[in-house]
Amino acid sequence: MCGIMGYVGRQEAAPIIIDGLRRLEYRGYDSAGVAIHDGTGLAVTKAEGKLARLAAVLEEHPLAGTFGIGHTRWATHGVPSDRNAHPHTDPGGEIVVVHNGIIENFLVLKEALAAEGAEFASETDTEVLAHLIAHEYDGDLLEAVRRAVGKAQGAYALVAMAKAEPGRMVAVRMISPLVIGIGDGEMFLASDVPAILHHTRDIVVVDNGEMVDITPQGWRIETLAGVAVERDTLEINWDAAQAERGGYPHFMLKEIFEQPQAATETLSGRLLDDGSVELEDVHFPDGFVEALDKIWIAACGTALHAGHVGKEVFEHLLRIPTEAAFAHELRYRNPLIQGVTLTVAISQSGETADTLAAAGLAKRLDSRLLALTNVVGSTLSREADDILYTRAGPEIAVASTKAYLTMLLGEYLLALKIGRDRGVIPPALDEALVRGLRSLPTKIEEALKTEEEVVAVAGHFVGHEDVYFIGRGLDHAVAMEGSLKMKEISYIHSEAMPAGELKHGTLALVTEGTPVVVVLTQRDLYDKTVSAIQEVKARGAFVIAVAYEDDTEVLKHADEALRIPRVHDLLSPVLSIVPLQLLAYHVAAARGHDIDQPRNLAKSVTVE
Repeated sequence: MCGIMGYVGRQEAAPIIIDGLRRLEYRGYDSAGVAIHDGTGLAVTKAEGKLARLAAVLEEHPLAGTFGIGHTRWATHGVPSDRNAHPHTDPGGEIVVVHNGIIENFLVLKEALAAEGAEFASETDTEVLAHLIAHEYDGDLLEAVRRAVGKAQGAYALVAMAKAEPGRMVAVRMISPLVIGIGDGEMFLASDVPAILHHTRDIVVVDNGEMVDITPQGWRIETLAGVAVERDTLEINWDAAQAERGGYPHFMLKEIFEQPQAATETLSGRLLDDGSVELEDVHFPDGFVEALDKIWIAACGTALHAGHVGKEVFEHLLRIPTEAAFAHELRYRNPLIQGVTLTVAISQSGETADTLAAAGLAKRLDSRLLALTNVVGSTLSREADDILYTRAGPEIAVASTKAYLTMLLGEYLLALKIGRDRGVIPPALDEALVRGLRSLPTKIEEALKTEEEVVAVAGHFVGHEDVYFIGRGLDHAVAMEGSLKMKEISYIHSEAMPAGELKHGTLALVTEGTPVVVVLTQRDLYDKTVSAIQEVKARGAFVIAVAYEDDTEVLKHADEALRIPRVHDLLSPVLSIVPLQLLAYHVAAARGHDIDQPRNLAKSVTVE
């Protein structure tokens, strides 16, 4: 979710690039930089922090030239710092690169380049690309980039310039977005439309696996194999606010639909082609995993709901007792954290005050601390022994969606790593989970196709002030998150509970037309959950079920069904949450609420 901005034309490039990067600030970043070609050589200026800091440096030391690239970085490899900020060059300053995304095999490439004498100035995977392109360069930037990316694996977008070729930019898209802006004697390149919208409304969208060759005179697209691509120009008629949201009416909906890409980035470089799992910042000491006898999960809100899924998964796969606890309760309850324990502290921002306090308590009680967080260099990541970054990218909407989903994926990866080290996952199950995890980005896309059905179902909620979410096992864990999304943005009173708990009081509140949402994916608990559906139906409830696409029985019991693709039951939370996110969104939209900024709530809770 970093921001790329490039310009080549007649005007001074630096002010145009900085302005474009400002229009991409909504994407989130921790550092920024520009590289300008003055006709004879390349000059780079970059700085940690907000664009204002970079702009101040450029005001004091301007970079002249009509050709350049810029970048706002959201850290994935290497902490936020001046030296890790983009752009990156090779040691000779012949090639400069900006890059969004992840190069999965950068360590292998880096070691090979180092063996030939290459020296690196940063901790990033991006710098490896600059070295690699320079290594392949023989006077033709396009061909050097083509050969270099042929050796790189991952999900990314990159833009490169060469000192010896002023007025030329070469870019590649592999999943991460990239668009071309067409002007009069000038061209623009950006990761999103808002960066260029005030210069031109004529754009070309670059597709996956394509290369772009740009000069002031025009653009050319071809495949990585060198086959020319014809592409129509699009005229953008969005206003600036719509453009920031990618044409979506709200950031929350945009972020819901970004989840397939977020899932891809979370898994990239970690679930390898041979099925092995490599977690780059998780380094358990020898004997720790084998001796592990308790896992604690500390979190709040959505992160805790992800933790409840983790508890079910860890206990099922690892057979290790696991407790998922409210961080704000754990920090005060004098917990029995003893023996060989692992505490998994989950926080999107890595700055949640209660989670930090609980994590600190766990460390003082000699528990090993693993941070599951989205923000590189956050307080939680600095205090942890091990780190598993979710790579969700920034979330603008207060109600979390893609951060939650990527937390789940992080827990599955962690479970596979520990389970294999302990030798407790049966080979057939291990194989099924690996296969299932690989399929999830595509299946999330399929789950998003329920939106039309969700819109129709949302109408049943508009006139109600109470709704209940039920499920069993993993389905109950998902129901809790679905309920939270509903109350956060629709302002409807919502409760989630295990399906078997209804008859212990809550059933008294179910009356004619009361909406009840049931998550129904766990086959071993299916019949028991159906019994709960029958209980609420007998009291007049309107039942909406989230069920597999091949479940032929569900509509015998529920009034409506929101379908998700079939997947291994242990992985179902990644898919079953998607229609619930959409449901909360469309109910809130129908009720006319401020979806991205719901009342009384903040994105990150940094106070007790």
